[in-house]
Amino acid sequence: MKVSDILRTTGHYTDDDIRLFEASVMQRKLAKNEVVLPQGQVCKSIFFLIQGSAFQYRQLPDGNQVVDLHVGGEWFTNYQSLISQIPSELTVSAFSECIILEMDLNVMHYLIGRSLAFLQLNKALEGATSRMKFLERAMSPNEKYNLVINQRPELIRAFPLKMLASYLQITPETLSRVRKSIMKPRIS
Repeated sequence: MKVSDILRTTGHYTDDDIRLFEASVMQRKLAKNEVVLPQGQVCKSIFFLIQGSAFQYRQLPDGNQVVDLHVGGEWFTNYQSLISQIPSELTVSAFSECIILEMDLNVMHYLIGRSLAFLQLNKALEGATSRMKFLERAMSPNEKYNLVINQRPELIRAFPLKMLASYLQITPETLSRVRKSIMKPRIS
């Protein structure tokens, strides 16, 4: 995916805007399990996942709670830490080998100062918050899984069921039952 295509996921830009963006952002390769943002560090960047998969999790005494899952073609950040400039309560890590585009918050401000067209980059932040609200509504396990199937099916292919269950805030056993009930042929 070209950098210009990534930028265009947020709106319309001139060729000069695209050249300025390309010169201002950084592409990085991440190894599997490499930490992008450790818990306790202030988030200072917005990321675009060009290739691979990443996740955000909260470290708990009895294991990790998956808070968000990311696949190629998505913008992501630790929204709360980025906006408030407070230490992150979450860890952001590569689940697989990844290629990401990183845009530092200072770079974003610089770009907006050079061209108001870059205000459209706020759509990248909107994407981060909409995914966070994805499962906040009170839903049954079946409704949650059907929402993933219909709106983000790539998560099922990219992540193991245990992580998907944690993301859906259900047990792996419940997820297994839900999947089994969906797979059963409907008899009329």
